[in-house]
Amino acid sequence: MTSQATAKLATYTLHDGGGLPLVLLHGFPLDHRMWAACAEHLPPGTRAIAVDLPGAGHSDLDGYPPSIEHAADSVYRTMIAEGEGNAIVVGHSMGGYVALALAERHPGFVAGLGLVDTKSTADTEEARAKRLRIAAAADASQTVDAVLSMPAALVGATSTERRRHLFPVLDSWIRAQSPAGVAWAQRAMAARPDRTAVLQRFDAPVAVVVGAEDTITPLADAEHMVQAAAGSPSGMATGDAALTLVPGAGHMTMVEDPQAVAAALALLHTQVVAHH
Repeated sequence: MTSQATAKLATYTLHDGGGLPLVLLHGFPLDHRMWAACAEHLPPGTRAIAVDLPGAGHSDLDGYPPSIEHAADSVYRTMIAEGEGNAIVVGHSMGGYVALALAERHPGFVAGLGLVDTKSTADTEEARAKRLRIAAAADASQTVDAVLSMPAALVGATSTERRRHLFPVLDSWIRAQSPAGVAWAQRAMAARPDRTAVLQRFDAPVAVVVGAEDTITPLADAEHMVQAAAGSPSGMATGDAALTLVPGAGHMTMVEDPQAVAAALALLHTQVVAHH
């Protein structure tokens, strides 16, 4: 993929600091705002830059065919253009798919990986078909109606009972997305390959975070990634492929329990700086 005609993605510094940044990649169908509360809880001096992926938030699609690989290349080019030579890349759900593609395609850039409520495997045929149906519905209706029911699935049972204030917030974030962006992201995710082997080859610290009540990418998906990362060529101990289980949270751990996720990312940052 050439870099011509690729506009810079929108980026946001959510936490000021120096040195190696955390680059935060959001899930679907959301944008950089989902990371704001979590970033506030990072230790002083830890820099965090959130990115709107192609077609989300304030980032354009540029007419590229749907592809997680294009999203990864766009993040890489944007960060290089902003003077970032490398970073700890943290991805939630779809952002995790992009983070793994970044580690595969631009390994020199990725100094550490944070994989939050995501998975390294490809979609099942059933999941792929559902994504393509949602993409077609978004195109046909020119609305995001097909994903407006998602908040109920995104948060866990505890949040449904005790954090009802999150529902209107998630709803407003979803309504702010473009139908074209929703369709593009669904098709990109449907086409992605299994990237478990990327984790097996990845030779730097990895943090895997999952909500105990996540039904979209449950604990088994997280454990699969930890086992793959722990088997990396360096022979690193499992401590360098750390698993954080967040009680009382579903698929949106960084929104449901921002402090817990910030603590896991702060530990990852410390490990990467020591490893680096």
